[in-house]
Parts: sequence; C-alpha cells; structure tokens
Amino acid sequence: MRPWILSEINYGFVKDCPYEVAVLPTGATEPHNLHLPYGTDTFQATEIASRACEAAWDLGARVVMLPPIPYGTETNQARFPLSMNLHPSTLQTILRDLLGSLSNSGIKKLLILNSHGGNEFKPMLRELVNQTPCKMFLCDWFRGISADVQADIFDEPGDHAGEMETALGLAFFREFVATDRDGAIIADDGAVKSTRFDAVNQGWISITRPWHLLTSNTGSGNPHPARAEKGHKLMEVLVDRISQFLVELAASDVDEQFPF
Repeated sequence: MRPWILSEINYGFVKDCPYEVAVLPTGATEPHNLHLPYGTDTFQATEIASRACEAAWDLGARVVMLPPIPYGTETNQARFPLSMNLHPSTLQTILRDLLGSLSNSGIKKLLILNSHGGNEFKPMLRELVNQTPCKMFLCDWFRGISADVQADIFDEPGDHAGEMETALGLAFFREFVATDRDGAIIADDGAVKSTRFDAVNQGWISITRPWHLLTSNTGSGNPHPARAEKGHKLMEVLVDRISQFLVELAASDVDEQFPF
C-alpha cells in the first residue's frame, strides 16, 4: 500500500490520516502518432503525480493522489477514431463536483497535474474560484515547469507524440510503445502542415487546429531521437520541482492572505 495513492488505500487508513493536499492527474484518450498508446497523457500524468507525491510524502507532506481523469477535450481530434471527448463545460462540471468532495473531506488545497494540451483549466479555475473553499493550483508539466530544461535534454521536444512524449513512454511504459525487432520506433516523422495564413503560421493569430488536416497520423514533432534516458532526466526535474511545491503547499495555512 502506498499511502499517497487514494485508489490503493482503505478507509481504515484514511479516517486517521490528516491529508493536507490533493493532487488530481488529468490526461486524455487520443491517438499519438503510430507508436504511442491512446493512454499516453494519462500514463504520463499518473507517473509524474505518483512519483512527486511519494517524494513529498517522504519529506513529511500529507498528500494524496486522486485517481486520474483519463478523458479530456478532443474537439481538435474529433475526426480520428476513439478520440474520447469531454467538452470544456463537461470537464468543468466534473472538476466542480470533485472540489465539493474534497471540501466535504476537509481538504483545502488541490493541485491539478495536467498532461493534455487540450485541457484548458485556467478559465475553469477563474470561474470556480469563488464557488469553493478549496484553493486550486495548476501545473501543465509540459509547459512552464519544464520549459527551461527541455532544450538541454531534447533535440526538439515536439508538440504531440514527439521526442519528449516518446522518451517518457520509452522510460515508463515501454511495453506500450510500438517498435520493430531492432527497437526502432514505428512512426512517421511528425511533420505538420502550414495554414494558408502567415499570421497563424507565425503564431501571431491562434486557432483551434483541425488535427486531421494538420498532421498525417496525429503526430506533431519527430519522435525518432527519443531515448529512455532522456525521459528519466526529465522525470527527475519534474518530480523534484513538483514535490518541493507540494511540501510548501502542505505546510502553508489557508488564511485570509493565502497564497500571499
């Protein structure tokens, strides 16, 4: 039994454990080029969250990892089979209900550990902030918290099923990564098409991208330079940074000036 993972513990333990912080891993169910499993985002979120919670627990923080949400917003990938969509409004309703359960349990602090770019939680947090006593925090691990080290670890991290996600797959769920007999990844090179608008291609204007037109096999970014050791290096950074935050968060009182 790992006492920081809710799905593994029992009421006999929970009723006497004063949990201070909940961590909610969020992922998606969608294709990732030809080689990574549909559960890639959920596997990543679960691995990162469980390891960060373990490290924080070992430092004295009473944190609990909730079961992951394995579905996310898939409107961009709607044309691909079995991309299982939750609209943002549905995801927000789920989050609101879970916040109610946490509040009823006396847990006042929540970290959402998100692994899917289509899950835009910040607008949801802005709407829910005055509807719950639970203080909410968000970590999109593939953005700010790892942005400064990605260039040092990877040739080109990629946007979706590229080198970074493939490296994590090779490191932590290799049995689900498609390779040939020589161990080479079975995937295309993740090339993406440009739109007809220069401002969009430059990033000056944004759109919701129709993935079936943007990509050949849903991949955005070249996965072939990926190596398991690169995934392990990234995980070390993520676990260290997230666990330190969880320790600080667990020790912080929720008062009128929180989080300042």
